[in-house]
Amino acid sequence: MNDGISEPIHPREPTPISPKPKASDLPRRLLTAAFLIPGVLYVISLGGLAYLATIVVIILLGLREFYQLIEDKGAHPLVGFGLVAGAALPVVAYVGNEYHATILMTAVLLFVMVAQLGKSQITEALESISGTFFGIFYVGWLLTHAIVLRNFHDVAVAKWGAEAAAYLHPDAGAYYMVFVLACVVGCDAGSYFAGRAYGKRKLAPKVSPGKTIEGSIGGVLFGAICGLGTKQFFDFFWPELSTGFGWVAAGLIGFSLSMVAVLGDLVESLLKRDAKVKDTGSLLPGMGGILDRTDSSQLGIPVMYYLLLAHTYLRMG
Repeated sequence: MNDGISEPIHPREPTPISPKPKASDLPRRLLTAAFLIPGVLYVISLGGLAYLATIVVIILLGLREFYQLIEDKGAHPLVGFGLVAGAALPVVAYVGNEYHATILMTAVLLFVMVAQLGKSQITEALESISGTFFGIFYVGWLLTHAIVLRNFHDVAVAKWGAEAAAYLHPDAGAYYMVFVLACVVGCDAGSYFAGRAYGKRKLAPKVSPGKTIEGSIGGVLFGAICGLGTKQFFDFFWPELSTGFGWVAAGLIGFSLSMVAVLGDLVESLLKRDAKVKDTGSLLPGMGGILDRTDSSQLGIPVMYYLLLAHTYLRMG
């Protein structure tokens, strides 16, 4: 009998959690990193449309993985719209700034809510709206900060005038992007090895049983060291890019980014634990999916951007 009430959602069987990764995964991780790192550094150095296109592709792949996670739980997000909105965010930030991207985010939320009114399954409205919008925010909006961070010189000029960016090289954003990636990747590597060597006490057993307090401490310290190493490297080879970003700022921000990297990893582990999967995908051998690789960067890049805004503002004073 059709009384106007739709049938309840019946979640599909989740993908079983795979066993804890063994040390044999390390060679594949290193091989994948050997291919990824040079390409990422090259695209960052290029900037411009090639950089924008890369960020758009990463967002699209990450969003598709995210929507697959919640689809496996029985939700029905607006996948097509989510992908279009997620890809539009970095484009808007590139031709405008983060303020214009914020306006777009508001419009996206309104559209998602209105679009839900036309769906027959009204019992899934909350899941569809929240799932669609959170995916756009978590993947699209957070990674869009990679655009404004790479173009930080232009951002500073637009906010405070040419004098505020007098100490910034037009391509200083390339250094800032490398700096934040060095911190988060260093934290990930440090956590991996320190956890295997010294890990005893669980950090968040319900979220990620494999992570330990000792591993996280090792990751934070090594991530900060990698940030300082990046500062030293640029000071020696390209000092014009790192000028104005002193050692105290590099140390404090590098330490902060490493702590954020641990948090970002835990957030993604929480999502995977809820979806009962080990990895969000299999695109990157030994590493999993795109979200498995960008989880720390998704929080680290925005934090780096806003800390730089504060650093630039205080420097003007």
